[in-house]
Amino acid sequence: MHYGTPSSLPSDYALLSRYANIDEYTDQPNNPTEPIDTQDDTIPSGRAIRPRKSFPSPYYRPLQPKLPEHLSSKVTVPDEYTPLLVPRINEDCANDDLIHSSNPTKLYTDELRILFKYTLPVFGTHLLEYSLVIASVVSIGHLSTVALAASTLGTMTASVTGYSIIQGLTSTLDTMLPSAWTSSQPQLVGLWSQRMAVVMAGFLVPIYFLWFNAESILLFLHQQPEVAHLAALYLKWASIGLPAYAFNCISRRYFQSQGLFTIPTQITLVVAPINAILNYFLVWGPEPIALGFIGAPLATAISFNLISISSIIYGIFFVPNTAWHPLSRRSFTSLGVLVRLGLGGIGQTASEWWSWELIGRRSFLGPTELAAQSVLLVSASTTFQAPFALSVASSVRIGNLLGEQNPTRAGVSARVAMLLALSLRESLGPTLTFLYATGTDSPFSAIFLSFRNQWGYLFNDDPSVINLVASILPVVALFQVFDGLSAVAGGILRARGKQFTGALLNLRYVLGRIPTGIWLAFRRNMGLHGLWYGLTLSLIYGSTVGVWIGLKTDWEREVQKVRKRLEADKVYQDGDSTHA
Repeated sequence: MHYGTPSSLPSDYALLSRYANIDEYTDQPNNPTEPIDTQDDTIPSGRAIRPRKSFPSPYYRPLQPKLPEHLSSKVTVPDEYTPLLVPRINEDCANDDLIHSSNPTKLYTDELRILFKYTLPVFGTHLLEYSLVIASVVSIGHLSTVALAASTLGTMTASVTGYSIIQGLTSTLDTMLPSAWTSSQPQLVGLWSQRMAVVMAGFLVPIYFLWFNAESILLFLHQQPEVAHLAALYLKWASIGLPAYAFNCISRRYFQSQGLFTIPTQITLVVAPINAILNYFLVWGPEPIALGFIGAPLATAISFNLISISSIIYGIFFVPNTAWHPLSRRSFTSLGVLVRLGLGGIGQTASEWWSWELIGRRSFLGPTELAAQSVLLVSASTTFQAPFALSVASSVRIGNLLGEQNPTRAGVSARVAMLLALSLRESLGPTLTFLYATGTDSPFSAIFLSFRNQWGYLFNDDPSVINLVASILPVVALFQVFDGLSAVAGGILRARGKQFTGALLNLRYVLGRIPTGIWLAFRRNMGLHGLWYGLTLSLIYGSTVGVWIGLKTDWEREVQKVRKRLEADKVYQDGDSTHA
C-alpha cells in the first residue's frame, strides 16, 4: 500500500524520474538508432522505450540528485532495494535542499518553525490533561483543609507508585516510534506500541497491589490517620482510570510519532470540560448525585476512560492504518528491550517526584504545610507543561530525522531546541504566545511574582496556606528559569535511547538536592523554603550537564544505532515468515 503525503513522490512520477535519469547509469550516448534491451522488468516487453527529455522540470524531481563531493560519503544513496515511498512527516520544507544549503540560518529557521508547530498542540494536550488533575484538587480543596491534604497525599502517592512509572515506561516509545515511522518499516510503530501494552499490563499488577493497601503503608510512614484513610480512599477510586491512563500514554505517542499531534489535543479538548462538569456534580452537585470527596477521583477516572475510548475510535476510523501492525505473536517478542529502556525511563522521569516524597515527608509537620505544597506543586507542574511539550516535540522530531538517516539535521534540531529553552525575547504580543508555547518560562515567573498574594485563593481559603504559598512563590519563579532547559535535555536523551543516562543524571542532582534541601530546611530552619532552594540549586547543575551531553552527541553514530535496530526487527520478521 502506498501512503502519499505532500513530502513524498507519487508512484508514477517516481517511475518517470527513473526513466528520465537513465542516462546517468550508462556510458552510452543517447542514440535512437541503437536497440533497447527489453528484458529489464521495468520496461514493458515488446516495446522499445527511450528516456524522454521533455518533462517540465517543475513536475518531476530526480530520485538520485547529484551531491557535493564532501557529502556524498555521508548520505545513503538509494538503490533498487530502497522503497520509493516511505512515510514522511509533512514539514512544508525541502529537507534535501536544506542539507546541502550553504545558508545555515535558513536551516535553523526552518527547524525553529517545525519545533514550534510540533510544540503547540503537545502543550495543549498536556495542559488539558493536567487540568483533569487540577480540577480534582480545586474541587476538593474547598471542602476542607484536611480534604485538600488527603487529596494531595493521594495524588502524590499515585504519582510516585503509578503515574510516574507509567510515564517512565512509555518514554521508551519516544525512542522506538518516531524513527520507525520514517524508516522503510512504518508498521513497527504499531508493533512496538503493542509490545509496550504487554509490558504495561505486567507492571499494573504491583501498582494495584500498592494502591489497595495504601492506608496501612501510609500509617506505617506516620501519616495522620484521618489523612491516610481519605488518601487511600482517593487511590481506590482513582484506580478505575489507571489502565486508561496507561493506554493514553501509549496512544498519544502512537499518534505523535506520525506527526498527528493535534489528535490527542482535540480529544482532550472535548473531555476537559466534561471532566469539570463531572467534578462539580459529583463533588458539589445535588444530593442524589453528589458523592463528596470520592467524587473527584471518580470524575478523573471517568475522564481518562473517555479519552481512551475516543482514541480508539479515532485510530480505527479516521487515521490511515499505515503504522498499524496486525496482532500476532510478535507482540510478545523483544519485551526485554522495552523493560531495560523503561527502567531507565522510570529513573529519568520519576526521580524528581520520588525525591520530593523522600525529603518532603519530614518537613510536612501538618495539613497546612502539605496543603501549601499541593498548591506549589500544582502551580509548578502546570507551567512545566510548556517546556515538557517542547521536550516531547524535540524527541519526536529528532527521532523522525534519525529514522530518515539524516544526522546533520538531527543535530541542528537538538541545538535549536536547547536555544528555544534558553531564549528570552524582547518583543511582546505574538512573541509572548511563542514563548508560552515553546517552554521559555519568564512569563510564568512574572505571573507568579505579580499575583503571589492572591494565587493561593485559587485552591484554598485558609489564610495560613495563602500566606505560606505567597512567601515561597518567588523561589518557584526562580526555579522556572532552569526547568525548561532540563526538560529539553531529557527529551534529547530519550530520542537517542539514553534513558539510563538521563536516570543517572537525575539521580546525581537528586542526591545533591536531598542533603541540600534537608540542610536548608532543618539546619538553617528554612522549612519548605529550603526544600525549594535545594531543588533550584540542583536543577542548575542537572540542566548544565544535560546541555553539555546534548552538544557532544555524535549524530552519525545515533543513525547507525537506529539502522541496526530496524535491521534486527526485519531479520526477525523474515525468519518468522520462513517458519510460518
